[in-house]
Amino acid sequence: MAKFIVTGGNKLEGVVKVSGSKNSALKLIPTSLLADSPVTLTNVPQIRDVDVMLDLVEKLGAKVDRKAGEVTIDSSKLSSYELDSALASKVRASVVFAAPLLVRFGKAIISLPGGDQIGERVLDTHFSMLKEFGVEMTPQNGKFLLEWKVRKSPNIFLEEASVTATEMALIMAAGQNGNIQIEDTASEPHVSDLADFLTKMGATIDGAGSSTISIKGNSKLRGVIHKVIPDHIDGGTFAIAAAITGGKVEIKDFIYDHYKMILNYLGNMGVDYEVKKDSLIIKSSNLVVTKRKFQTRPYPGFPTDLMSPFIVLATQTEGTVLCHDWMYEWRVFFVDDLIGMGANIFIADPHRVIVTGPTKLRGDKLFCKDIRAGVSILLAALVAQGESQIENIEMIERGYEKIEERFTSLGANIKRQ
Repeated sequence: MAKFIVTGGNKLEGVVKVSGSKNSALKLIPTSLLADSPVTLTNVPQIRDVDVMLDLVEKLGAKVDRKAGEVTIDSSKLSSYELDSALASKVRASVVFAAPLLVRFGKAIISLPGGDQIGERVLDTHFSMLKEFGVEMTPQNGKFLLEWKVRKSPNIFLEEASVTATEMALIMAAGQNGNIQIEDTASEPHVSDLADFLTKMGATIDGAGSSTISIKGNSKLRGVIHKVIPDHIDGGTFAIAAAITGGKVEIKDFIYDHYKMILNYLGNMGVDYEVKKDSLIIKSSNLVVTKRKFQTRPYPGFPTDLMSPFIVLATQTEGTVLCHDWMYEWRVFFVDDLIGMGANIFIADPHRVIVTGPTKLRGDKLFCKDIRAGVSILLAALVAQGESQIENIEMIERGYEKIEERFTSLGANIKRQ
């Protein structure tokens, strides 16, 4: 098992390009199975979760041609509607395959998905949505047999604005003839990217990015070339890294509309930044709190995936703040590692921590618990005094492309063992 050896204290300086969106690529890959000809995705992040999703595609009988940052999927010889359980257990997004398999075969056999253990991540909204389409579900030896015998074109009101349920409903609606409206939908950038992808393939979609989406489906969707949008979580992570190390970093492939609340929160922590046409410049900053409570919200609010790195920022900022992630009850438990490094953090409950800074962090032996916690302890190691050893770095590499190379190019002292 590989690990990082990090010597902290270096300012980050230079230019870094935001990677392609993890959360977008993981949904575009299974959606490609709807096309009647090859699909090519560009700007695909080179991360472990993408590799697992592509392995699942190949197990289903499709042909995959992989290049650096580019993937071509030919599903003309798709031969199976049963997901490989071992692979599916490695990534949360594997559940999305149910939608295109139901469109293609009228049935799918899925197992419960894996992914980060950050709290209860139930599938009630997903299954309720599938039932609205007429899908029948039968438990089968630890798996679920899904059958779409009567294809309905319903108007759907989601029980919650679930991102993945919204995306699966989009796929189901776009892949069949008929008009469908979905209400209480998620509006994250990767939902809009999926809608753009399906529109290129031949569906008609209005309202993506809002709470109501209308779809005119098409049972004969075509193969296309599509560029994955940049990952605002990746960009936000590098922005925080630059701020806490006191350096100056230009973040390229930046889309301002995706960062509005992120920049609001960074500004309230004293981060000095400049927005250009397609880049964000983080400058050396006097980090002082001007707001006391920070909480996650569905997009366009502050993303849950950035709360862990934000807590690290709070340890290096003058003042006391409450950080609240209402979505996942285990998200903040990684702060035990920060406390061990010298951070002044009080765990109020499973969703909330109170952080007082700034504190000098000490190098330590650390273990990555999930993707965002893993990158957060890496950020902490970048500012810590002395050397840190970070184990289970495969967790970070599930969601961050070439993280070691990119930080090293900015001046970080990171070695792999």
